[in-house]
Amino acid sequence: MDGSTLSSLQRLQAAVEAQVLGKRNVVELALICVLTGGHLLLEDVPGVGKTTLGLAVARALGGSFARIQFTSDLLPSDILGASVLDPSGRDGPQLRFRPGPIFANVVLADELNRTPPRTQSALLEAMNEGQVSADGETRRLPSPFLVIATQNPFELYGTWPLPDAQLDRFLLRSSMGYPDREAERAVLRGDAKRAGERAQDAVLSAEQVNALREACANIRMHTEIEDYILDLVAATRSSPALIRGVSTRGAEALARAARGLALLRGRDHVLPDDVRVIAKPALVHRVQARAEGAGGATGAGGATGAGGAAGADRAMDAVLAGVRAPV
Repeated sequence: MDGSTLSSLQRLQAAVEAQVLGKRNVVELALICVLTGGHLLLEDVPGVGKTTLGLAVARALGGSFARIQFTSDLLPSDILGASVLDPSGRDGPQLRFRPGPIFANVVLADELNRTPPRTQSALLEAMNEGQVSADGETRRLPSPFLVIATQNPFELYGTWPLPDAQLDRFLLRSSMGYPDREAERAVLRGDAKRAGERAQDAVLSAEQVNALREACANIRMHTEIEDYILDLVAATRSSPALIRGVSTRGAEALARAARGLALLRGRDHVLPDDVRVIAKPALVHRVQARAEGAGGATGAGGATGAGGAAGADRAMDAVLAGVRAPV
């Protein structure tokens, strides 16, 4: 890896970590999504820094930021945009497309599971194809484009669980968690706020971000590492604790994420430890755990439900413990 690539990565990570205190692991996950063109799902309680993370990434990239509060009455057009009548046209009133907040570089989809499936599905094309279709036209989204979606796993009343098709669009899933004592002390003193006020200039240009993405795609992966990924995926499909294992798209997502982690750690090749570390964030939302019902009956536990998430976590721990990593 050349020195300019490593320097760019270090500046990018330092700029985000200066504003998101004590959360290096979550910052790494967000930057992996930037490097690979993926998206991040955060499941946590309010007030732990999810919006701050999105703002910090947008500032570091010199891009635009939009926050969408998902509610039960939100419409797809509120996200994508719509045509409005412009009375000032040269040839009289004309319909002009007014882009919605999805046309930002970094989009925070806050409490995504509080909006109905029809509105949730408005994100599918944007997240997968980097474009949206509205009013009979397809429009490209800016690059880089990152969705950081959140949902509160403890307040499920009045929510619509994210469907599998939506979950599969997220490269990684994690939680912010509470900061450690010293990081929280720094927040109380206003250190993160002052860092955000100072971080007005972009750390990287669009050309540098594209160069980093190209470097990420070219990270070498040995055949033994590929076999390790395939063994992990196969183990989820045969696990007695799961009723649905990881799809082929999930296997590809794990490989992409492992390359991103290797690049962040300054290497031009993937190690088994990269796969092991990133496996749960990349795969846990793609499996469905078995849940014990009343009277000992076995049923399905969704990957993001109150009990399903814990069951999926335990099942993935067992899979990682049971599959031998190459040496």
